[in-house]
Amino acid sequence: MVLDLAYPPVCLNCEAPTAVPNALCSSCFNTLRPITAPLCPVLGLPFAASLGPGTLSAEALADPPPFGRARAAVVYGDVAATLVSRLKYGDRPELAGFCARLMAGAGHELWADNPVLVPVPLHPARQRERRFNQSAELAQALGRLTGLKVDPSLVQRTRRTRQQVGLSGSGRQRNVAGAFATHPDIALRLGGRRIVLVDDVYTTGATVKALTRTLRKAGVEAIDVVTFARVVIGADLPI
Repeated sequence: MVLDLAYPPVCLNCEAPTAVPNALCSSCFNTLRPITAPLCPVLGLPFAASLGPGTLSAEALADPPPFGRARAAVVYGDVAATLVSRLKYGDRPELAGFCARLMAGAGHELWADNPVLVPVPLHPARQRERRFNQSAELAQALGRLTGLKVDPSLVQRTRRTRQQVGLSGSGRQRNVAGAFATHPDIALRLGGRRIVLVDDVYTTGATVKALTRTLRKAGVEAIDVVTFARVVIGADLPI
């Protein structure tokens, strides 16, 4: 209470006054584009209108992903981009709590059967530079909200890759190919449970696809993906 008086809460995006800490003002919140039904049951891409149960997006038909389902809370746009950037590069891990609250609702289909949340790993050198892994912060916040176990050591990034920003789709795939390894006791640690990979933004899906393929080679059969934002072609910002 004393801290609130000394440092009144402000919007996570524009820094306008807010009633509660770690939130957006109504103006910024209303510019977010939540991803809700109707959507592609595999890739979670929003449809303009309902196309009937089980209808897949053109992207899912043309290039079926190795994972089961992907879900994201919001379309990647101006406000989402600012939140992700501040979480990722601005030393603002507290933003993970706000993002995770939206992700918990967006991924509600994925929480059945007690899956394990696994953040997309950073290479140790990059994590030392940033001081934390934004995907791990999101996974921990999501775990607190859902009661699900978080296991950040199930997979690791064994090769330091270039940042994906600015790379083409094929360039992103080449960049992360063979970049991951699984824990030697992954089967024992999982005990047959599904994995839900946690990341900040789904762009082309190159990273989570590469990670899924590594997990499948290790014998993990059921893998889903949840992110805070996802790029939707023709909507707002490129990444």
